[in-house]
This record gives sequence, structure tokens and C-alpha cells, in this order.
Amino acid sequence: MLKEFKDFIMTGNVIDFAVAVILAGAVGLVVNTFVSDIVMPIVSLATGGISFENMFYALDGGEYKTLAEAKEAGGAVVAYGNWINSIVNLITVGLVLFFIVKAYNKTKEPVVEAPAGPSDNDLLTEIRDLLKK
Repeated sequence: MLKEFKDFIMTGNVIDFAVAVILAGAVGLVVNTFVSDIVMPIVSLATGGISFENMFYALDGGEYKTLAEAKEAGGAVVAYGNWINSIVNLITVGLVLFFIVKAYNKTKEPVVEAPAGPSDNDLLTEIRDLLKK
């Protein structure tokens, strides 16, 4: 059983998967930092300085200045601002991945198509003309 486990772990697919998971974690960190430190301040500026992080609705009817204050007081809150941040994060991640894949596809060698031969109609016409002779 130990040999089977060693064979399983040493297959290329497991190693490739492990590398992909590690890279995905690193890319996720970079994208999250990009969103929180670059995109969200721009979005906040475009929306007149609104901070999505502190957008919430207190279910207990209390008046809280910040989400952290509401949570510290033990109030039940719907933090819809975090949801908005998650949507912006998702769209940004999708956009970044789109550009990464697009750039990667440009680096691939173009597929050289085989020269197009005569069509079936051309061949049939040629055969017909030969038979007429």
C-alpha cells in the first residue's frame, strides 16, 4: 500500500495540481491586494467617498457608526457592504484572469492552417470535364 501511495503522489498530475494550488493562492493574494488597495479606493472616489465596508443594516434597531462597533456591541447586522465588496472582488478577479489568459494565448505559436485544397465541387467538375474529353 505504501508503494501505491508513493506511485500516486509521484504522478505528474498530483505534482501539477499541487503547483497550481500554490500559484492560485499567490495569485489570489495579489488580486485581493489589488482590489482592496487599488480598485476599492477608486470605486470609493467615483461614488463620492462611500465606504462599502461600513454599509450595514442593524437588525436590532441600534444606531452604530461602524460595522465593527455594531459587531462589538453584539448587535445583529446585515453587512451588505461586504457583499458589494465581494461582488467587486469577483468581477475584478474575473477581469484579471481574462487578461492573463488573453496574454497567455498571444504567446502561443499561431496554428498554421494547411493550405485549402480544391472543394468537392471543384473535383467533381474536373472529373466531369475529364470524362467529357
